[in-house]
Amino acid sequence: MLPVIFVSAQQTGTSAVEITAEPHHRLALENEYVRAFKVEVPPHGETLMHRHWHDYVFVTLGASEVENDVAGKPPVKLKLQDGETRFTPGKFEHIAKNLADTSFRNVTIEFLKDEKARETPPPKWDQERGLNVLDGGTQDILFVKDGVRVSEIELQPGGVVPRHHHAGPHLLVAVSDLEIRSDVEGQGPMPGQFKAGDIKWLPGGYTHTLTNVGRQKAKFVTLEFQ
Repeated sequence: MLPVIFVSAQQTGTSAVEITAEPHHRLALENEYVRAFKVEVPPHGETLMHRHWHDYVFVTLGASEVENDVAGKPPVKLKLQDGETRFTPGKFEHIAKNLADTSFRNVTIEFLKDEKARETPPPKWDQERGLNVLDGGTQDILFVKDGVRVSEIELQPGGVVPRHHHAGPHLLVAVSDLEIRSDVEGQGPMPGQFKAGDIKWLPGGYTHTLTNVGRQKAKFVTLEFQ
């Protein structure tokens, strides 16, 4: 979810709620791999102290400034850019405070198989970091955590992610509004429209190309599972 937000010394006695009971977190998707929450904290508002049992990734929607108050640690201020994506290890409690004059929005994705990944490390990806130049865009492979590969993709109008295969499932998080077309081998073109903050779970076992058919730059984050 949010950057790890820490609980100040005065707050350590506050009882924490489960993330599903924190009113600024709305559960948007759940399956055997992930729980994804849409998070929105109003200007100068704050969450309840809440628990993160699992490792997670959060994708920031819009620039913001927050204070992360993790229980038992000093507060940390974070300036976050639109689309900034971070990994946070789980097993802590915190409060997220929005210091900005605009809402703090993000998509928080918990990895439900994090314990299993630590016990039995999954196979390595063929590429785990690096910037790939596409036809009219880029793919920035940000990191691999708990066996999940996280990438940021930007496509100019007409830009294409070339033919590639998804052996396992993946999750798409729209950072900008998207108007894209997926050309799946054996199935034909499949148009897709998403608003910033939308998420989509996609099964594996297919090969396709992806084209930005809109008039604006498309920006999204993908989380690939093995």
